[in-house]
Amino acid sequence: MLKKFINDPEKVVDEMLEGFLEAHGNRIKRLETSRAVVRREAPIKGKVGLVTGGGSGHKPAFIGYVGEGLMDGVAVGNIFASPSAQQIHDTVKAVDGGKGVLCVLGNYSGDIMNFDMASDMAKEEGIKVEQVIINDDVGSGSRDQMKNRRGVAGEVVVWKLIGAKAAEGANLEEVKKVAEKANANTRSMGVAHSPCAVPSMKYGGEETFHLGEDEMEIGVGHHGEPGVEKTKMKTADEVTQILAEKVLEDLPFKTADEVNVLISGLGSTALLELYIVYRKLAQILKKRKIKIYRSYIGEFFTSLEMGGFSITLTRLDDELKRLLDAPANSPLFVQA
Repeated sequence: MLKKFINDPEKVVDEMLEGFLEAHGNRIKRLETSRAVVRREAPIKGKVGLVTGGGSGHKPAFIGYVGEGLMDGVAVGNIFASPSAQQIHDTVKAVDGGKGVLCVLGNYSGDIMNFDMASDMAKEEGIKVEQVIINDDVGSGSRDQMKNRRGVAGEVVVWKLIGAKAAEGANLEEVKKVAEKANANTRSMGVAHSPCAVPSMKYGGEETFHLGEDEMEIGVGHHGEPGVEKTKMKTADEVTQILAEKVLEDLPFKTADEVNVLISGLGSTALLELYIVYRKLAQILKKRKIKIYRSYIGEFFTSLEMGGFSITLTRLDDELKRLLDAPANSPLFVQA
């Protein structure tokens, strides 16, 4: 058992939401009839509404990215479980300012099923809805099986870019094109040396998977899904080299490309370690003459207390660079 500071495992998500709203209620609000969080000023007339959602346990994703220059609403599921179609529908309806709504979601069967149903419900009510499914995880499928790949930390990059595009006043089709372009140019891969535990008892929960004291898993998913290889622990430089090579060769990224780098801890990896990883990654990219345009190092898409990190690279063009530079302000993400 991994210990946790919780009260009732059946109430962790609702109690978390209560605390989150107490802390940030001047900027966000929860819908009275649904477990959904939206910007306090939603719906915003004349702006494309942006919706995402998924299981809880990935803080700061997903609700930490509701704000200016980012997402307008998030449907909140249970731990590692999709929100219901009704919750998603309520979120879409709450952020529709008359210009349509774009839903961006990870490539998970439960999320896809419920977002599809919610979109159909909204369309029947006259709301224009489009969807983009993110599948940036190199560790969950080959290049010729992109449809099988999971959506992981690359979702954060897409949220940032479409948030800026929608804030510029772009229409639904234009915002969707940015999401598709960002997804097509983003690749991620993660590693873990220790699991997380879904709350299942008063003081903690059982590990979601098992690794030996001297083991790690390359390509592990954000819910503990199996990766591409279980191996002995390696140094930070060795692990970074492995992940970087797999990510770089997948797109592939080429000499003279400009990229955004996002290194995200999975929940219990020290920032000290993440900067050691970034140091090596920067060396690798410099050697390949790939320019780092912007970088983000920290916890952006976690998995409760999983020990590990992911590397995400996004190839940029002039439009994506402009959108990446735009200001954003949400409870758990701020860029001036």
